[in-house]
Amino acid sequence: MSPADFAVNFFVALFALIDPIGTVPLFAAATVGVKSKDSRLIAVYIAFFILFFLTFFYFSGLSLLAFFGISLPAFRMAGGIILFLLGLDMVRGDMATSVEAADNTPGEGRAHARKRFERMIVPFAMPLLIGPGAISTVIIYASEAKRFGLVGAAVGVAVIAATALSTMLAFWASPLITRLLGKIGLTIVVRVLGLILCALAVQFVMIGIADSTHDVILRKAAAPYAAH
Repeated sequence: MSPADFAVNFFVALFALIDPIGTVPLFAAATVGVKSKDSRLIAVYIAFFILFFLTFFYFSGLSLLAFFGISLPAFRMAGGIILFLLGLDMVRGDMATSVEAADNTPGEGRAHARKRFERMIVPFAMPLLIGPGAISTVIIYASEAKRFGLVGAAVGVAVIAATALSTMLAFWASPLITRLLGKIGLTIVVRVLGLILCALAVQFVMIGIADSTHDVILRKAAAPYAAH
């Protein structure tokens, strides 16, 4: 796998998990009554929140696993199970029920946007956007990036930044996206991304089993696109 392939795979997995397009209706519901400039500022806060926390786990996650004595194959399988459950919720259409609209107290300005963001940290920013699934994915791909050295570290941070930026832009465009896709279109996007996430989760579990056992799963099945 080249750094470019790694970047594409990492971005697709993280984008499908965070699902900026699918969470647009939830962001719109959580910012009802907020002026457009303030809702854009809230989106900026959320993007920085994603960038900071995922970058932290990208660089410290493997050390945390070593501290607790958790092997990477075990973490891959646990992360895969969590991702599969989250993807299944998206396919079923149950994800929207996990978020309640934030308090709609009138107000405007940076202070009001910051207070609204603080109310949205749980459950919107965490664990909906950054939950066990996102953290697991970042740590797993951080282990893959080690083979590329500094290039892998830089690519990983760039992918996280691109995901955070995509989330911010999607939330900025929430009125337009909601009008263009409609309820049916948004449902389709969420469910397709959920299906992709389920497939990635199964792949994580297969890799974990292949790495911790001998010939239980064929290596070409666990890593079908690996360079030979």
